[in-house]
Amino acid sequence: MRSLIVAFAALLVVVSSPVPPRAMGRRASAEPRESAARLDASPRLSPAVASSFAGLALACVAKEFPNKPDHVMNDGGDIRSPRTMHPVFYGCYDWHSSVHGHWLLVRVLDLFPGIPEAPAIRAALDANLTPENVAAEVAYLGEPNRKSFERTYGWAWLLKLSAELQRWDDPDGRRWAAALQPLARAIAARTAEFLPRQTYPIRTGVHPNTAFALAFALDYADAAGDSALREVLVERSVTYYAKDVDCPAAWEPGGEDFFSPCLMEADLMRRVLDAAAFTEWFRDFLPGVARREPAALLSPAVVADRSDPKIVHLDGLNLSRAWCMSGIASALPADDPARRALIESAARHARETLVHVASGNYEGEHWLATFALYALCELERLGVAEK
Repeated sequence: MRSLIVAFAALLVVVSSPVPPRAMGRRASAEPRESAARLDASPRLSPAVASSFAGLALACVAKEFPNKPDHVMNDGGDIRSPRTMHPVFYGCYDWHSSVHGHWLLVRVLDLFPGIPEAPAIRAALDANLTPENVAAEVAYLGEPNRKSFERTYGWAWLLKLSAELQRWDDPDGRRWAAALQPLARAIAARTAEFLPRQTYPIRTGVHPNTAFALAFALDYADAAGDSALREVLVERSVTYYAKDVDCPAAWEPGGEDFFSPCLMEADLMRRVLDAAAFTEWFRDFLPGVARREPAALLSPAVVADRSDPKIVHLDGLNLSRAWCMSGIASALPADDPARRALIESAARHARETLVHVASGNYEGEHWLATFALYALCELERLGVAEK
């Protein structure tokens, strides 16, 4: 297995330098820049890679426009700018991308506190994560017609950001965690209230995917010690998915997916079931993986146009597949052939996509670095566990 990890690590291509983002709609060269990528001998994130990702997030967390609000206007007075509505999360094209851009900055600063971008990261988080700004975000949620605002994708990333801050042993991090707590509690309460009323899970490959939301909410419940929320999340996960068999993975991907419905569900269930139960469940759920089938699931998606805001979702799909495959593999027995197939496929997905994170197109650059960072963290977690 050690030789497998060495081979796996050698496949990882990581971005080594940030590229200034362009305005939406401006197309970069279709060919990746050789200077933006290198073959790394280790799955570990390097300071250079962290700097690259941080540069992309810093370029958008305070960039108000272009912007796509998720906003129901109640009357003429409700025509407001993104920053007026959301003084914390007004950048990065939309609310949820701004939220996970903040998560990226926190995670990078935790992992590599000495990178050159560290002062700029702290300044950006200081400017946005204030009690006053967070209070305005909470107030927005309480206005009429906000019941489904960012449900459940934005909710999941907000809880993930809160969990990251709560785990971080840093004086500034503790202050920012305290500032964000009222919003995290409001979102956690909405999650606990909504899910029991959602009779059926949403099995899409885009934002409303229920399995993704449950997985990140579980991470928050564990970090926050919220046992009541965790109980709801586990019950919903089992109710929705425990009896699932033969997931139609050959139908994936859809043309604008950034999640694999099958893999996202499995990555959730490895959090919920014990190792033996999960192994049995997974063999029934995706029985072909041990035979390296279906090819459509285990092969990276082709991205034909990175200037198209929907087609570029497929870069995100490749990265989220990589993190799901890594998580699933970590929960399977060492001698399970499905484990080896997943590890090798995760490496291929990462190798073919990381070079495109800094493409020169804002359509992808405002969010893909987050997926790339999370994927690399999961790949490293698996590699460390294997050694």
